[in-house]
Amino acid sequence: MGNTIGAYGKTEITIQKSRFICQAKRVTSEDEANQFLMDVRKTYWDATHNCYAYVITNHIQKSSDDGEPAGTAGRPILEMIHNNDLNHTAIVVTRYYGGIKLGTGGLVRAYGQGAKAAIETAGILTKHVYQEICIDFDYGLLGKVEQELRSFPTILHAPEYSEKVTWSFWVVSEHVQKLVQRLKDVTAGKLNLQLGKQEEKIDDKE
Repeated sequence: MGNTIGAYGKTEITIQKSRFICQAKRVTSEDEANQFLMDVRKTYWDATHNCYAYVITNHIQKSSDDGEPAGTAGRPILEMIHNNDLNHTAIVVTRYYGGIKLGTGGLVRAYGQGAKAAIETAGILTKHVYQEICIDFDYGLLGKVEQELRSFPTILHAPEYSEKVTWSFWVVSEHVQKLVQRLKDVTAGKLNLQLGKQEEKIDDKE
């Protein structure tokens, strides 16, 4: 389902005496991406260029060369986002000109390198679609059920204890069929199971 980045990353590189401040931020919307850009422009108001690109979804993306020759800054930043299969990602590469012209090819390489450095600093996180499931079963089956749940990539809520045990959890969607079958097997079919909603979640373990 694609990847995203860690919450925020910032680093600096120097190329031919030009200083590049490279920042990447995970964003949930275009408004948040634009706010991030405004904040960077406010902080580095005296920079030569604040070039950027962001990808929210496949249908919402934008890039800008901010005064650099057309296609030499925003596009390589955007391409680096695409090359890493990222969304909900905004990158701003700020340049302070050092007196040596880099040329068209040099600029493309520099801004691509800056975007890559920002992504590496923030870190890449994987996203999966999770399925919500709710089950209830007799107390005597609790040990077997818990063992199965913990053997799959699940996000477990606290079980509720009343006449029966009720347990809600999330599981990565591609494992749903196998997990449901295993639960039916270990309980000999003696459990009630309901599927809830699906949500995209980030595996934020890094």
